[in-house]
Amino acid sequence: MPTPPLAGSTTGPTALRPLIDTVLTALQEGARRRDGPLPAGGPDTVTTQLRAALDPVIPEHGTGAHHALATLIGALTEGAADPADPLCAAHLHTPPLALATAADLAASALNPSMDSWDQAPAASALEADTTAALAAEIYPHHPAPDALVTTGGTEANQLALLLARERHGAIQTITGSNAHHSITRATWLLGLPTPLTVPAPHGTIDLTALGDTLTRHQGHGPLLVTATAGTTDTGQIDPLTDIADLCDTHGAELHIDAAYGGPLLLSPTHRTKLTGLDRAHSVTLDLHKLGWQPASAGILAVPDRHHLHALHHHAPYLNADDDTEAGLPDLLGRSLRTTRRPDVLKIAVTLQALGRTGLADLIDRTCTAAHRLADLITKNPALDLYDRPTISTVLFRPTDTDDHTVATIRRTLLDRGHAVLGRTHIQGRLWLKATLLNPHTTPDDLDRLLGLVTHLATDITEGSPNR
Repeated sequence: MPTPPLAGSTTGPTALRPLIDTVLTALQEGARRRDGPLPAGGPDTVTTQLRAALDPVIPEHGTGAHHALATLIGALTEGAADPADPLCAAHLHTPPLALATAADLAASALNPSMDSWDQAPAASALEADTTAALAAEIYPHHPAPDALVTTGGTEANQLALLLARERHGAIQTITGSNAHHSITRATWLLGLPTPLTVPAPHGTIDLTALGDTLTRHQGHGPLLVTATAGTTDTGQIDPLTDIADLCDTHGAELHIDAAYGGPLLLSPTHRTKLTGLDRAHSVTLDLHKLGWQPASAGILAVPDRHHLHALHHHAPYLNADDDTEAGLPDLLGRSLRTTRRPDVLKIAVTLQALGRTGLADLIDRTCTAAHRLADLITKNPALDLYDRPTISTVLFRPTDTDDHTVATIRRTLLDRGHAVLGRTHIQGRLWLKATLLNPHTTPDDLDRLLGLVTHLATDITEGSPNR
């Protein structure tokens, strides 16, 4: 067997073109076989089909590039949850833009490693300029804001708590019951005290309870409040300005997890929902949510680049002192990871291609679709709406049904491959969750989704869940 060709240099594109054509064909045919947002049959069926394509995992003799790509990518696509299908709306799992995906191909082909300048000369400059520009969107009135590229909101939140710990020692975190689970996990990982949890009875932090907690613990050590701009369960945004005022009054630092809601800054229609964001000591942003990037595309922004100095690390083979003094950029302080992909490339391509107005249009279309869905639910006597959407998350449930029926509806839709909806417990009840992130979603798509839910609710209530 000849030596397989490489992806880079001047010969790589020639080798890639026919392979990419095979990949695209497999993606298209796999999606056609699936014919919906999710494969039907549940875990056992999907696993059996995948294993049939994979058997054996390591063959004695290779099947060849085109056969392997066609077989495995076709099988993976057929068995995929497809966020590009408007009825795949359970999670903060975005359908990536084609142009961002194309940029990701270039990142894989070039394969820069973002841990030393001599592995990523242009990519390191691209990352520095792009992250600085994104940080300036969050901190427009600060002279030298900066940001790091992360694997997502979880890593960004962990880094934020790490930086707070390095500034103050064993800092006490105060968080809302609506906060992402990564906050508590980060305190465990970093050896920090378990967070003090403040109630969020209506989906956002209770300000009175937060003030009382800050008062009780003021003077007992450093405090860090974490607020959320776009909660996982409801998509709601904490009262950021009021929380920042309380932090100032009590001498506490503030971190805002805006993994979901942060891109609203780019929309003139919706940016006022984030008033107060720039008062945080650190902000998490996640562009593989409301930014339509392939995972991963997380950001941690700070108001001053000097706040990142605690991450500096010395490894002579990567950032020797004399190299740094001679002008080679030191990249090790840009992440806790060593080898990492140039995830900034797809972000930069998207910003260039669409600009502010193009991204704002995508955001506005998505939020409008969520309000349309809420309107349809309100007008349907067979459905209950939890609340109007803050961003693009809509909670609803069939009227006069119990939680067991709600859970059964969701699992039945999954098993049949008809729709992908999330679930969340709010105020003692189980709700179906539609997280709309597809800007191509139409009113007909929304009608179809609600029709599936209401018909299935009727079937289950009458004891005959017909297909």
